[in-house]
Order: sequence, then C-alpha cells, then structure tokens
Amino acid sequence: MTTQHVDILGSAPQEPSGHSCGCGGHDEADPVLDVRPIPHAIRHATVFGAFDAIAPGQSLVIVAPHLPRPLLAQLAERAPIDTEVLVDGPDAWTVRITRRA
Repeated sequence: MTTQHVDILGSAPQEPSGHSCGCGGHDEADPVLDVRPIPHAIRHATVFGAFDAIAPGQSLVIVAPHLPRPLLAQLAERAPIDTEVLVDGPDAWTVRITRRA
C-alpha cells in the first residue's frame, strides 16, 4: 500500500479550468441535484450550499417534486439569478439556476 502525504493547509496547484480543490476531478456539465430524496427540513439548506459552490456564470440544475418558487425567490435574494424550467412536471420539475456574472 502506498501512502501519499497531502498538506491540507497548503494551497493546491491551480488547474487550467479554475478547478482548485486538488482532487483531480473536473465537472464538464452543470451539476444536477435531485432534492426529492432529501428530507424537507434540510432541503433548502442543501440547495443553498450547492448554489454557494457555483461561481458567477455557472449553473446548477435541481430536480424537485414541484416548481420551487419559494426556493427560487430565496436564491434570488442571495445573488442575481436566471432560471429556466427544463421539465415542467407532472412528477418532477427540473430547473436550471444560473448565477449571473
């Protein structure tokens, strides 16, 4: 077994795409968060965390059991956004949320 020392307090090398966590992974498409299995008590907080992780100009796609109008209003209070309904029910709603640059 090989052990690799990682300095968690040091800075990771900046990768060309702007990906800087050092994990070696790259997301090519908009991340998709299906909130339907997430308990309602923490659903909005989960989306807020995912939204806060995207940079201006990037998008997050959420899948919800209904059109999440209150959640979208709360996100719009956090930062300017554009929204696009990709799937309009009846079993699930899929919405792309783009943080404006």
